[in-house]
Amino acid sequence: MTDLLPYRTMAYNNAWANHRLLTACLALTPEEFTAKRTGFFPSLRATLNHILIIDHFYVDAMEGGTLGPAAWADQEPCATVAALKQAQAAVDRRLLNIVETLDAAGLQRIVSIHRGSTIQRERMDRLLLHLFQHDIHHRGQAHSMLSGTSVRPPQLDEFFSEGEAPLRAAEFAELGWTEEKVWSKLEQS
Repeated sequence: MTDLLPYRTMAYNNAWANHRLLTACLALTPEEFTAKRTGFFPSLRATLNHILIIDHFYVDAMEGGTLGPAAWADQEPCATVAALKQAQAAVDRRLLNIVETLDAAGLQRIVSIHRGSTIQRERMDRLLLHLFQHDIHHRGQAHSMLSGTSVRPPQLDEFFSEGEAPLRAAEFAELGWTEEKVWSKLEQS
């Protein structure tokens, strides 16, 4: 296993979990999506939009951009699950592109993160781990919130399970992936 494998695996798992959670949320009524719930953010819409805007913030920095705090100027840029799913998929593809083009030296590259009046400098490997942890944390909150709706929360931690292979393959097809493509890319790391 090379140094890149965990980051690439986490990026694919991150995109898949976002896809699976947002696909489940498509079955919510608009009222369920915006209803006040217990969590760090007050609704599913607010929580899932938070994941999106923070992904924009960090992915832009990893790409060398200067978006900075403008990323969260609109706390809920997507009013509907459909719009959110599309926007999240786009930023997930950008993140996959970043990790797929990384080499060992790229993991050590210093990323400039524009935070308004200051610029934070962080190694790429540490920034990726921070972003994955952030997304897992808030997806867990959204998953819990979803359990209080008419929609059953999807399983989010079976990325490697053989028992999930048929369902995962169908979801991978929706993402434009194949099992062979994902696993061969990971094994080539």
